[in-house]
Amino acid sequence: MGNSESSSADPRYASATRAFTPKELEDLRSLYASLAAQSQSSGKYISPDVFKAHIGIDGPLGDRFFDLVSQKRKDQKLTFEDLVIAKGIYEKGTNDDIEEFIYQLLDVSDDGIVGRSDLEAVLTAMLDKLFQKQSSDAMAGSHQEIVEVFINAANLTTDSMSFEDFRKWCTLLPSVRKFLGSLLMPSDSGSQTPQLLHSDNIDPSLILLRKEYAWHIGGALPAQELDEWKLLYHSSVHGQSFNTFLGKIPNDGPTVLIIKDKEGYIYGGYASQPWEKHGDFYGDMKSFLFQLYPKASIYRPTGANHNLQWCAVNFSSESIPNGIGFGGKVNHFGLFISANFDSGQTFTCTTFGSPCLSKTSKIYPEVIECWGVIPINDQDKTGGVNQGSVLERFKEDRNMLKMVGLANSSE
Repeated sequence: MGNSESSSADPRYASATRAFTPKELEDLRSLYASLAAQSQSSGKYISPDVFKAHIGIDGPLGDRFFDLVSQKRKDQKLTFEDLVIAKGIYEKGTNDDIEEFIYQLLDVSDDGIVGRSDLEAVLTAMLDKLFQKQSSDAMAGSHQEIVEVFINAANLTTDSMSFEDFRKWCTLLPSVRKFLGSLLMPSDSGSQTPQLLHSDNIDPSLILLRKEYAWHIGGALPAQELDEWKLLYHSSVHGQSFNTFLGKIPNDGPTVLIIKDKEGYIYGGYASQPWEKHGDFYGDMKSFLFQLYPKASIYRPTGANHNLQWCAVNFSSESIPNGIGFGGKVNHFGLFISANFDSGQTFTCTTFGSPCLSKTSKIYPEVIECWGVIPINDQDKTGGVNQGSVLERFKEDRNMLKMVGLANSSE
């Protein structure tokens, strides 16, 4: 097999081989042999075109990746030793090693500076690969907008991104870090975008959750929650009603709540626990807040407190505001929508380390939608979307609502 079997004086190669099991090395040899054969190099090297086709990335990002994996020799030849060394760093290295590799990968212009144009090229290549099944005409317009949204998360004050800036950016955009860290992995281990399911009676143009946004949110979720998401509630279809919202939400499974306010900002939260009546905060550390527009960011729990989810239904005390929300404290939430669904608030929040998610702390929702996350191991379960809803679990509350008049209590 030529290079794949030769000994090497490069200490990096010897060190890298120790990071792999014999089975993994054998799989690498098989991969190398296949790609080298496609390169028509008599098994001596992998050509740039074959390598880029293998990872599914062309253009500046593909060129940069090949350059890094081939140790920047500029000879257009990727040897078996190169592959082992690169994967040893990229797949088996420390987190610092991996992030340093990815940071270098962003420098597609190879000028030692990760600038805005580099980020634009990388993000465009990523979106091309993720959503390549869509028409090129449709993507041409959407790419530019989404790329801007992702770059805005970096809050760049100059035309360059430092390594520390990059690490902060990856914290806010875990989907980007996950994608760039999976290009040399087996094809079934990369980032996923959930299939978005909704009924035919809703105009797709009304839906807030674009596929790119779902991919962004999914960067903070495990693979089993990235298969199917089902639209449970949309205010334009079902009416802007708290009780209708609760009636549409099942009694188990996580949900994704998304809000577009009258300022045009889009944001929301991932609720790991069902929306159910409580007189105080509840939930677990899997929940998080996110922004989608005009910038995309994810804010996970900091551990400062456990004020994660809020769902108050038909309380009469002013100290227990009726509505749903995330984080912060009563009357100073990270995100909160009041029970009338026409106003709310978003403040800087220590629970998630999040800023105000909109232009101002007082928000006026224009569209509210909620998606049910269907874990892979739950897809064989039967039952309609409305079975076991929040309102059905509180029959006494529903009877009370009927007695006093539903509209007067919470809509």
